[in-house]
Amino acid sequence: MSFSTPFGIAVLAILGLSLLGAPIGHAMIGGSILYLLLAGLDLGTAAEQLLNGMYSSSILLAIPLFILAAEFMNSGAIMDGLLRFCNALVGRFRGGMAQVNVLQSVVFSAMSGSALADAASSGKIMQSLMTRDGRYPPAFAAALTAASAVMGPVIPPSIPLVLFALVSDASIGFLLLAGIIPGILIGVSQMALIAAVARRRNFPVEPPVPLRELPRITFEAIPALLMPVILLGCLYSGATTPTEAAAAAAMYALLVSAFVYRSMGWRDAYNSLLSSARITTSIGMLIAGAMVFNYVITVENIPRALAVTLKTWEMSQFTFLLLVNLLLLLLGCVLEGTTILFVFVPVLLPTAHALGIDPVHFGVMVVVNIMIGLCTPPYGLLLFMMVKVTGVPLKDIVRELMPFLAAMIFVLALITYMPWLTLAIPRLFGYQG
Repeated sequence: MSFSTPFGIAVLAILGLSLLGAPIGHAMIGGSILYLLLAGLDLGTAAEQLLNGMYSSSILLAIPLFILAAEFMNSGAIMDGLLRFCNALVGRFRGGMAQVNVLQSVVFSAMSGSALADAASSGKIMQSLMTRDGRYPPAFAAALTAASAVMGPVIPPSIPLVLFALVSDASIGFLLLAGIIPGILIGVSQMALIAAVARRRNFPVEPPVPLRELPRITFEAIPALLMPVILLGCLYSGATTPTEAAAAAAMYALLVSAFVYRSMGWRDAYNSLLSSARITTSIGMLIAGAMVFNYVITVENIPRALAVTLKTWEMSQFTFLLLVNLLLLLLGCVLEGTTILFVFVPVLLPTAHALGIDPVHFGVMVVVNIMIGLCTPPYGLLLFMMVKVTGVPLKDIVRELMPFLAAMIFVLALITYMPWLTLAIPRLFGYQG
């Protein structure tokens, strides 16, 4: 790519604006308008692409609704109930509170669809519980919370999988189903790692919960545990579209928080609406910028050119998937996940299609890559969040995080080269891919 061409200058403009602190969505819009100007194209095309893209896809409405559902569920009473339930199941084992941390992330992942929401909801609570009386090193507790939050956008509901469906035209319903087994595998790998190191590091055992208490604890957690059942039931029974299922999830979360757990008042509801609006606006600007920049990529014929180039290399599926994994893991070190989804993934999709790679399998693999990037230095947003929440130095968190990264990359290799792990559940529901 020559940086003296309109496209090269536009890319430099995007990089420059980003380095100067502009939001990446604004930077992509600015760079794309500059490209249209230099290429002699109608500047109004930018607005046309932005508006057509934002208003022609009803699936985009699922994003703010999933965010709103997570905000409604993110109340102290709900988290307390989930933690008691998880502690009753695994707290009695060596390293029990660390196991609770992972298990509550698995459960909360089926409600939030966001890694940052997962870490934000449980970060302070789990850090306090794990480090009380010096039972766990603060850096280990912070690293584990960051690593376990990776499951949030893999297990449905999942905002990144919704975004992948937007850029790939893959079925959002089957994509969400395909994330279940990979997400659970990540959780299992983390729990196995904890079990392996718990005795060596002398992690404590939590007092066992009496069996007579289990029915009461489970009953108290049932309203929260029903959230993913209702969401997936609405979606896969055919009763609702993904967007309508997200709306039902948000309404259910509001009713449970307000009337069952009685942990949400009018001010809490207002704050949840305000917070979800801010997050949605941020994501919306990024989507808008990506849609305009994707038009530029299409005009430059980059996806087709890349597909032709890779075809001349006679690349196999195995080699292509390996290169994609390496590329996305490296990009995850320096770029935010949604940027990768909208800028780089559309360029890779034509080649994946030409090589016969299933789009649902490819989508889950891409999202797992991007989620690993959230806790990969130097740009991992989960790392920054845990530094802010816990006050533990970044270098200490990164040191404790390395074994968990290795475990997650091992799971990534499994789902990359064993597609049946990803596609087993979608095929049970009739997926023919």
